[in-house]
Amino acid sequence: MAHVGNGATAEEEDCFEDAFDRIPAACQMDLHTAIQETQCALNLVLNNKFSEALDLLKPWWRDSMYHALGYSSILVMQATMTFEQRDIQTAMATIKEALHTCQRFRKRNSMVGSLSSLISKQSNLQEEEMHAEICYAECLLQKATLTFVQDENMISFIKGGIKIRTSYQIYKDCQNVMNVTQDLAGQSDSFRQFEGGVKLGIGSFNLMLSLLPQRILRLLEFIGFSGNREFGLSQLREGASSHSLRSILCALTLLFYNTYVSLILGTGEGNLVEAEALLEPYQHKYPKGSIILFYSARIATLRGNFEKDVWYECYSIHLLECLLYTVVQMG
Repeated sequence: MAHVGNGATAEEEDCFEDAFDRIPAACQMDLHTAIQETQCALNLVLNNKFSEALDLLKPWWRDSMYHALGYSSILVMQATMTFEQRDIQTAMATIKEALHTCQRFRKRNSMVGSLSSLISKQSNLQEEEMHAEICYAECLLQKATLTFVQDENMISFIKGGIKIRTSYQIYKDCQNVMNVTQDLAGQSDSFRQFEGGVKLGIGSFNLMLSLLPQRILRLLEFIGFSGNREFGLSQLREGASSHSLRSILCALTLLFYNTYVSLILGTGEGNLVEAEALLEPYQHKYPKGSIILFYSARIATLRGNFEKDVWYECYSIHLLECLLYTVVQMG
């Protein structure tokens, strides 16, 4: 097994992703190890190894906020792919448990509604509490998604909307805390991971809200929402260029915007140069990953490279079908 550490060769550095996929099972869990193992699980998912990712996360998902987030994310993905009631119920039960896990690490007086108190006591902020807020916000978004999928009625819509607003408020408060504590903790890896989560959330919310019609956006501003497209894109670009757990999630959000959303909604022609630059490093890390192949096919289509596109798209669709079957069997 390749080893990455002090004195690692360039060849070993290139093998980092595969080596990290085979990280030994942890016998003790702290924040740093939890982020490492969740990164490993993400690598496995991007390499089409869903079952292995679940096996890695399962032993700690009730005790670690990051394991809980990763484990529930895979099951939520399963539910949204199959739309089977059994999968939706399993994912909903898992995400509720994940929220309880994250809640145990949050500050007793949550950031929501207590930001001024937290800022005044910023020296007492614990790293785990900061990360717990981000993980809790992401779990809330997943639960809101399942709420919409589970039952399409007005009550579910209202419940999902409340969860989304709570998540948005947590992200805004985390951004303020990040700005206040940046000089004190900006050099630590833990803070950079926290910063990556904030940029993903704030960037995605601003971009998503900016795409709404102005009349709807003006109404949403009355309940605290706001959307600035350029600011959202800048946050996602900064997040994508960082070396954090959520870097690739920022990159995938930008890829989706540049290759689909901007074209479908008529907000622009899509920045294919940026899309190719974002995708290029992950094509080397995950050459057979279905998500990466899917976006390679999409860019080839928009470039008019149909010969290459046909091969990529057939292969990526085949992989997605196989993955869908595998994920269904996991239920």
